[in-house]
Amino acid sequence: MVILGVEHLSKAFGATTVLNDVSLSVDKGEILIVVGPSGSGKTTLLRCIQCLEFPDRGSIVLDGVSFGAGDGPDRLWRPDPPRVLDAKRRRVGFVFQRFNLFANLTAIDNVTIGPRRVLGVAPTDARTRAATILDRLGLADHASKLPSQLSGGQQQRVAIARALSMDPVLMLFDEPTSALDPELVDEVLQTMRELARSGMTMIVVTHELDFAREVGDRVIFMDGGRIVEEGRPEVVFAQPKEERTRAFLRRLLRVSAATAADDHAPSPVEAGHGIPTSERRD
Repeated sequence: MVILGVEHLSKAFGATTVLNDVSLSVDKGEILIVVGPSGSGKTTLLRCIQCLEFPDRGSIVLDGVSFGAGDGPDRLWRPDPPRVLDAKRRRVGFVFQRFNLFANLTAIDNVTIGPRRVLGVAPTDARTRAATILDRLGLADHASKLPSQLSGGQQQRVAIARALSMDPVLMLFDEPTSALDPELVDEVLQTMRELARSGMTMIVVTHELDFAREVGDRVIFMDGGRIVEEGRPEVVFAQPKEERTRAFLRRLLRVSAATAADDHAPSPVEAGHGIPTSERRD
């Protein structure tokens, strides 16, 4: 069952084309991994799927519901009225690179604010649901803490809990571990593994190739605003067909090997090594 259909999506910022006629589909329960260098359109693709950015052309259908009509001869994007679009957008959870938590709210209040203010859930019910989600993510003992009292990994897991509290049918992850120290990465990836096992449909932009191989059902490699290659992770990573894919993976694997060779090496961001800034975000 197809849960998400993206057809002929295009997006430009000024004279720069960021997405160029991108089409893809995601089945219910599928984990789609998106990789590619800076400027390839990965983040913009996610932002367009949730309509945080409006495409210029194309169409998006989530669980049978259109987010915007691009079916005319020009395929120009025709967004829904804001109130209608907001109701549709709630069905998509988005986890950003940065945690974007409310600094003055506790973990549990960060998780309850969406259901209370957006969905109209009663405060008691919202708090009960939030406590259940935090417990599921191993954060029950941290529910009353402010973000400043949590590690980066804990903050990102609270951000995941906040997205889950809206009961989405699709979760989008935009390099959710890129802002974390290396020793905190695995706790976030473990949470995402558990979500995958639960049957959550996910699109994950990441450079964590081991995670992609283990969890991903399919991987797409983007470059220049296009999907250059796609397939099973074990095939794309081991036997890529396109030279551009091979060059990107060689560089990424060299960086990973160099980092792993030094147990005491600082993080790539601190050291100025690792995946260059230009390849960690769009």
